[in-house]
Amino acid sequence: MLMVVCSNLRRPGHVGAASAARNINWLISGGYTPPIRAVARQYVQAPEARPVPDERYPGSQQDRKDIATQTVRSSKPKDLRPPMPPSPSQTLNSSTLPPPMSDRDADPNLDVATGVAMPYNIDWIFPRLRNPSKFWYVVSQFVVSAVGIFSKVVLMLLNKPRVYNKERLIQLITKRPKGVPLVTVSNHYSCFDDPGLWGCLPLGIVCNTYKIRWSMAAHDICFTNKLHSLFFMFGKCIPVVRGIGVYQDAINLCIEKAALGHWIHVFPEGKVNMEKEELRLKWGVGRIIYESPKIPIILPMWHEGMDELLPNVEPYVIQRGKQVTLNVGQPLDLNDFILDLKKRQVPEPTARKLITDKIQEAFRDLRAETEKLHRERN
Repeated sequence: MLMVVCSNLRRPGHVGAASAARNINWLISGGYTPPIRAVARQYVQAPEARPVPDERYPGSQQDRKDIATQTVRSSKPKDLRPPMPPSPSQTLNSSTLPPPMSDRDADPNLDVATGVAMPYNIDWIFPRLRNPSKFWYVVSQFVVSAVGIFSKVVLMLLNKPRVYNKERLIQLITKRPKGVPLVTVSNHYSCFDDPGLWGCLPLGIVCNTYKIRWSMAAHDICFTNKLHSLFFMFGKCIPVVRGIGVYQDAINLCIEKAALGHWIHVFPEGKVNMEKEELRLKWGVGRIIYESPKIPIILPMWHEGMDELLPNVEPYVIQRGKQVTLNVGQPLDLNDFILDLKKRQVPEPTARKLITDKIQEAFRDLRAETEKLHRERN
């Protein structure tokens, strides 16, 4: 099955696969292409940074309305009469509205309820991830092992990583109290962040489907057909539809995995942050933490240099000899804070925002510390 995946992933439309194939040919020699190429697509976690609709930020919606209003007014001749208030049709930018019904009918890939393009139906994936069969675990073990070895070779052998407080991460993965979930959060600078960063972990973790993380992956990049969907599903990736908010199957499934005491990794920036700007974090991570039956251990991490290992520009070739710095922060002690929110019956949207703000503050401090450590290496 993986050989079929391999052949499909070589299509020019798949950037990650093309990148991995070029790298392996270049690194090994003689035009020989090993079977491990089939795991290359695993490291594409999100499409190139681009804005997506989000109901969280009414301010941004209002900004677009204001721009549309100014455009309409500037196109009219000057009139000495008092200006009339703009009509709703003038203040709405057509780019913020869902397509008309005629367009929806014409595009079978458009989800009518959300207005988000669905290149492939992913509904069948969630039941299999909720209740994995024995066969699922067997195939998942094979996929996770192949991807783990590939990540370890790229990060540890071909480049120069330095991990601060790695034992802290390993301890929380392997020796946290039974039934207590672990939620790790980090910045997202490269498509190779996941699974590349996990190459620093021992083989007993990175090649173990029972211990490795669950992670959300963009539905329109990783789950575009049956073969790719199977591959990423067995790689413990959950398809997330970006732009439809926090109430979706991907977040629900993460909460269910947290209830089982599993490890979940989240990129709360919600996209590859190519400009490395400070983005407001998505509230989905706040919902996972707040609605988990057992309050998770929250572990922030920050990394530098992954965007040099795999640049975000063509030809998307994995580099050698690059310095990568991963800094594992202190676990966030939010137990009392979360219990107080629940005791006071704070509305869930407010609670998840307050929790996400705590992570944002931790990111700010951890980023400054990690950037300093990374500069000192150069």
